[in-house]
Amino acid sequence: MFRGKKYQDAIKKIDKNNLYDTTEALGLVVETATAKFDETVELHVKLGVDSRHADQQVRGAIVLPHGTGKTQRVLVFAKANKADEARAAGADYVGDMDMVEKIQKENWFDFEVVIATPDMMGVVGRLGKVLGPKGLMPNPKAGTVTMNVEQAIKDSKAGRIEYRLDKTNIIHCPLGKVSFGAEKIEDNFNALMTAVLKAKPAAAKGQYVRSCVVASTMGPGVKVNPAKLSLEALGHKAAN
Repeated sequence: MFRGKKYQDAIKKIDKNNLYDTTEALGLVVETATAKFDETVELHVKLGVDSRHADQQVRGAIVLPHGTGKTQRVLVFAKANKADEARAAGADYVGDMDMVEKIQKENWFDFEVVIATPDMMGVVGRLGKVLGPKGLMPNPKAGTVTMNVEQAIKDSKAGRIEYRLDKTNIIHCPLGKVSFGAEKIEDNFNALMTAVLKAKPAAAKGQYVRSCVVASTMGPGVKVNPAKLSLEALGHKAAN
């Protein structure tokens, strides 16, 4: 694959064989992000679990301390007073069967988060085949199937992200924008990794965090030393 001069210059600053500590890794990511737009910093962490087994799933949601830097458009499936609550809380779209039909007939996806009250899941379930592959299906573990619609909307707007394993047992998540600076991105990193570590399944055997890479949208990946990613280490960092 051909890479431009800026990328080639950036990659010279990174030792591909080195496992960096978090602070140094994120500093390099910010330094090597040279695109003309505000790049997103991404985390890719491979876990020592097998996502094919129900007892080895790793999934949840967290509100990042500094948000993601992206405005989330929220669709809420709710009726009556819960629909009114959703509108008052700032939901971008609120409805029930009308929204299902809009998605089915118009292939409409002008939203990044879907929230539903439990009584609406029978209706939302009809969209499983289209929402599921996009990672948009409401889920109780992610806090997006709830009667507390107001809080769910506020969390989504504040920068709540969902983390889940893909088929290769890797979690991919945004950590914020390059413009945040390395320190704020590290706060988000520590919060997210703490959540992932706490979500370790009892059935997981051996090394839990197999590898961890951080990168900006257009920049090279920087390897983080997985041996230093423990709850003790992250807790210590958060306290200082």
